[in-house]
Formats: sequence, C-alpha cells, structure tokens
Amino acid sequence: MMVSRVALLLAGLSLTAAALPQKGEPPITAQTQKSGGAIDPDQAKLTFAAADLAFEILPETQSLRGIATLDFAARAPLARLVVDLDRNLPVESIAIDGTDLRPDAWTNPEGQLRITLPHTVPAGRHVIARIVYGGQPHVAVKAPWDSGMVWSTTPDGATWFATTAEGIGCDLFWPCLDFPTGKPGVVTLHITVPHGLKAPSNGVLLGVDTLADGRTRWNWRVKRPTTYGIALNVGPYEQLSGSYKSRFGNTIPLFYWYLPGEDAPARALFAEFAPTLDFFESQIGPYPFGDEKVGVVETPHKGMEHQTINAYGNGYAKAPEGFDWLFQHEFAHEWFGNQLTAADWDDYWLHEGYAEYMQPLYGRWREGDARYAVMMDDQRNKIANLRPIVSGTVRTEEQVYEIAKGGPGQDIYYKGAWMLHTLRGLIGDRAFRDVTRLAVYGRLDPRPGNFVPRYGTTAEFERIVRRVTGKDYGWFFDVYLRHAALPDLIETRTPTRLSVHWNAPGGRPFPLPVEVQVGGRVVRLPMSAGFGSVAVAPGTHVVVDPAARVLRRSIAVEQYQAWRDDQGRKRATTTAKD
Repeated sequence: MMVSRVALLLAGLSLTAAALPQKGEPPITAQTQKSGGAIDPDQAKLTFAAADLAFEILPETQSLRGIATLDFAARAPLARLVVDLDRNLPVESIAIDGTDLRPDAWTNPEGQLRITLPHTVPAGRHVIARIVYGGQPHVAVKAPWDSGMVWSTTPDGATWFATTAEGIGCDLFWPCLDFPTGKPGVVTLHITVPHGLKAPSNGVLLGVDTLADGRTRWNWRVKRPTTYGIALNVGPYEQLSGSYKSRFGNTIPLFYWYLPGEDAPARALFAEFAPTLDFFESQIGPYPFGDEKVGVVETPHKGMEHQTINAYGNGYAKAPEGFDWLFQHEFAHEWFGNQLTAADWDDYWLHEGYAEYMQPLYGRWREGDARYAVMMDDQRNKIANLRPIVSGTVRTEEQVYEIAKGGPGQDIYYKGAWMLHTLRGLIGDRAFRDVTRLAVYGRLDPRPGNFVPRYGTTAEFERIVRRVTGKDYGWFFDVYLRHAALPDLIETRTPTRLSVHWNAPGGRPFPLPVEVQVGGRVVRLPMSAGFGSVAVAPGTHVVVDPAARVLRRSIAVEQYQAWRDDQGRKRATTTAKD
C-alpha cells in the first residue's frame, strides 16, 4: 500500500514542535491573499451546485486533511476547472466524474488550482471534482481582523481551534470560488476531531459518528452559505439549547456552544438570543435560516458572522446599553451579509453599515430615543471621511476594508450607519422598513419558505428606494456614498431671519430637508435646491437639526478627532521610549 505524499508531509511535520507554524505562517501568495475582485473567466462559467467537505483536524501538527467533492454546473462549454485553494495545502489526487487524473493534469503555483478536464463539459451539464489535499494552513496573526487558522488551548489545556476567512477567503482551508457570488447551493461537512472534542458548524447537525480510534466525526449540512461563512470550530464545548416560537409561526432551534466552567455567563448570553431574535423579526422580517438554527460558538478570536454558527469571543463583557454588542452585531449579519450578500466587495457597506445601524435601533427598541441618540453619537465620532464608501469598480475585500489600500475602512460601518439614519429621517419609518425588506428578501411580504438568500448591489438599493418612495434620491447617494467629504450646512443669521444652505461635495444641488428649532417650536425646512430660511424674532434661541437627524460636517467633531489622534500619537511615542 503506497503512502500518500500528503501523509508523508504530515508525518514529517509531527517530528518536532519547531515545525509548528507561528502567527502569519506559512506565508501565502498574493493570489490567496486576495478575496473577490475580478473573476477568472473560467470561474465565471461555473454555477456552484454543491460541496461535500470532509476535514480531519490534527492539533498535534496544526494540520488539516481534506477531501472536497465539488459539483459545478457549466454555464458555457468548459475545458478547464479553476478553483481557489491555498498552495500551502498541496493536492494529493483529483478525480473528475469518478476518473482519476494524472498529476500533470493540474497545477497550483500561486493558490489558484487549475485542472485540465479530460473532456469539454457542455453548457448545462455538471462536472464533479473530488480533490484530496492537506497540509498546514496559514495561521492568523490577529483574527478576525486578518484571516487564517486560530490554534489555541482552553485554560485546562484542551485544543481550542477556529477558522476565520472573511478577509483572505475560503481558499485558506477548502477549494472554493473565492468571490462573493461564488456561494455553493448546499454544503455538507464531515469534521473529524480528537476524542473528547466537539465540532459545531454550519446548518443542521445530521449526526455524530464515533470512529474506531475514539475520534468523532461531526456531520452538518447548510444551504447557500456565504463563501467565507463556512467555519470549523473545535473544542471541549458544553451546549445550551432551546427553541424560539417566531411571530411568523415557525419554531427556530437555538444553540450556544461554550467552554466548560462558564455556565453562569453562558446562560446570561443565551438569554439574549430570543429577545434579539424578536427585535430583528419585528423590525426586519423572518430569521432567514429558521429551518436550520440560530447557532453561536465561543471562539479564541473576537467574532465573525459565520452563517448559523456565529463566532463569539467578547468575554461576556458588560456594556451600559445592557446587551452584548458583539453577539448582536454578528447576529445582524444573518440578515445583512448572509441573507442579503453584496454581489461585490465594493458594496460591502450593505453588510456592515446595516449591521452597525441595527445596534442603536435595538437600543431604541429596548429603551427609547435617549439610548438611540447616545449610541448614534458614539458612532458619529468614528467617521473618518477619508475615502468614498463606494468606488463603482470591482474591488477585493482588502481594497475596501484597508485604508492603506485605498479603501474607506471603518466608514463602511459608521458612515454607512449614519447614512441609513439620515435616509430613515428623510423617507420615514414605513418607507425605510419597506426598502430594507426589499433589499433583504426581494419582497415586501417575507414568510418562512417564500424567499432564499440573494445578492444585492448599491445600484439595486438605489432603485429600491426609488420604487418605494416614487422619488429619485440619486443626489443623496452620490454625496454620501461616492464622495469622501460630508455636506456642510452653512448658517447665516440676521436679526429677523435664519438662512441655511447646503455646500455639498461635487457642487450638485443637495435638497436634504433640515429641522430648525426656533424658540419652542420645530420647523422643517424643505431646502429646495439646497436653500432654506425661517423667520426668527430678535433674541430667539435657534438650534439647527436639534434631533441630529442629518449626517453633516461638524467642525467640533473634526477638532475632537484631531486632538484624539494627536493624543494617541503622543501615547505611542511615550510607550516606544519606555
């Protein structure tokens, strides 16, 4: 019996602890580093029908073994199959439609596995590739802000392992189509772990097999997962479970996997599941994956929106708003990210802007306007306005998320949230709800079973707003999404009148209405063509935008941010000297 090349490699890795990869190792190529961007022409011919993924987790060598059976439908005649897979996971064998290929039929020098098919696959036909691979996958430096494997141990020394792949992509540990529209129709997972460990993952648990050597194999199935949403989680977990009777008539299973010895804080977090779910269902619509589960797992990294198995690593931190912000934020992504998925990373604000806005809306739902205002004010101080949120070009995840690579960075969170806040004030609560439902579900009457996950774009979102309101708000989105600078509201006061006008980037008219408090009354100025005025009696106190409904330039915020950043630099210099 021949010993496989992968088995020999893994055996060699176990000889010495020095062979274990450190953070950031093994290095990855620019191709693997990239997630999204321009789609390879051969990949554009594929519809990803299904994947069957078998993993063996080998903590002693920090290695993975994998067998991926991938089912693709050809949109056009296909002579070559191209999938993304980090070259740190060398391929042992490939079979196409049950026929083994010679090793010279594939190549993977840079992290994109190119397979020459034994025959051309006609349009409309399926091709099934079985890929056996394995090795030491890339270890994250600071997950989840970068991607990779997270190998850790619990306080009592047990293995605690997780994957995170949003930034670099799914190709870090399984062969996939590493771009947002590369979702497979269904994924079945088989995760084999050492004795005593558990492997909660995406979707529905099909069963747990006990192997002859004492290891266990955890079998899961998930429908239409996001490309980066597949997650492996391994640890000596305890489990809390329950169910939620939805206001839409279905019953949704609830699960939380946590480390031993944390019963009290784990139960407190689990108690947040149902009210948070009720908020989202009442304000947005049905939980998108009610026929699978609400799943959360404690991880050795901060968190990530892995579909139906959200990662939680917030340490049960307490906050003045009275709920766990990280749990709530990642859970929001089940609607904004997993149900509604940006078709290109350039539209990433649809995920993060909406998810960020859900937190002050939840605060308002729980406690009222005061909590909402406090949380919105905190977000306002974090808006940087360095780059436009949307470029109008095809971009990678890094080109959006990282300022150093020309992206808007965290403005997709905070500026995106404030834009939505301003939009809600502009079009009203009912229209905003309808816009959100159409963006998330593609319909105004979502019910369990009458919708599936969908892709969205900024252009589509603008069309939805126009459809719901009957008005063209292109001027609004051009300023907030396609320009970095904020519109400036200029005030001019005479003894008897206050005049205001918008100075918007790009020089276009910006007819965004503004409220003005004049003494004890509030007047709404329509700002036709960007100008408005109101009569003011001499000595009357005036406050422009008293409820802070509008995202606009603030000199006070700019001065605060400059001071804050300067203080940060001084602290960093002092620390470096020490």
